[in-house]
Amino acid sequence: CLYLSLYLSHSGSLILSLCFFISLSLCLCQGVSLTIPQPNINATVAQNIVLAIDYSCHGVPTIEWKYTSYWGMQKIVEWQPGNQANISQSHKNRVCTYDNGSIQLLKVGVRDTGYYTVTVTEGLGSSQFGTIVLHVSEILYEDLHFVAVVLAFLGTMATVLISLMWVCNKCSYKFQKKRRHKLKESTTEEIELQNIDC
Repeated sequence: CLYLSLYLSHSGSLILSLCFFISLSLCLCQGVSLTIPQPNINATVAQNIVLAIDYSCHGVPTIEWKYTSYWGMQKIVEWQPGNQANISQSHKNRVCTYDNGSIQLLKVGVRDTGYYTVTVTEGLGSSQFGTIVLHVSEILYEDLHFVAVVLAFLGTMATVLISLMWVCNKCSYKFQKKRRHKLKESTTEEIELQNIDC
């Protein structure tokens, strides 16, 4: 009886150990999980943009962001949460990193338009990557401001030209009035002279 209970308790712990090992293996096989809530972002010049991600994995991962545009690919930043980030020279003072793997780009410009690829790699070598497309456009109200300034300038010039035309018209009218008066006087003098001759 004693042998049977020891056997059952030993096999029970063996089964428990086996279940624990299988569940641990399944967890480790899952590796990295990566979610990108907003894969397409439209922004305007001088905005601060967050390239948001969310990941889950076992252990502390290494997170790397790269930027791809017409001019090629360049590394932006690489870090492990809780440690200092290794930010590339091209993005110094323009990038903030977060422990959830997200980054913030400060004061974006049109040159920042492109594809941003994040790679999350855990210590066992499992990795996952995702891409965010960023499109940065010029601020519309700057264009409208320029148009408003040009229209104000043209309106001012039109006012000045109309005023000059009015002054020229008045001067012309006075000149013609004087000329008519002189012509009338000369005609009157001729008539008087003709009357005297007769």
